[in-house]
Amino acid sequence: MKSDVFKLTIPSKPDYISVARLTSSCISSKLGLSIDEIEDIKVCLSEACTNALERTDEINITFEVTKDQLIITVDDVLLPENDDEKMEEIHFGILIMKSLMDEVNFSEKGVEMIKYLEDGLHEKEKEL
Repeated sequence: MKSDVFKLTIPSKPDYISVARLTSSCISSKLGLSIDEIEDIKVCLSEACTNALERTDEINITFEVTKDQLIITVDDVLLPENDDEKMEEIHFGILIMKSLMDEVNFSEKGVEMIKYLEDGLHEKEKEL
């Protein structure tokens, strides 16, 4: 199955994070995720976008829907490097992402957050 990919670029301003949240909500709803799962995704996306705000003029977000996953990638998201107050806030946001998403991967490009889709998990279980 070919994946569906949505790309969103928003200005790097806090006011526009709601556009990303609404987009994630629409996509997640179409996938049949629960209200709680949709809220978790919106919170994680907000944390990732907030993390990227000061490092770029625009925030690039990619939503990829595969048979068994929703993969959300946000560019310019950093892991904290030291323990100053600003880094503590970033670290807390990362902990939130890791606790609410099924998988969170960091690279030089940014962060990839993955939510497994139930139908795909059932398909994997059938294969075993």
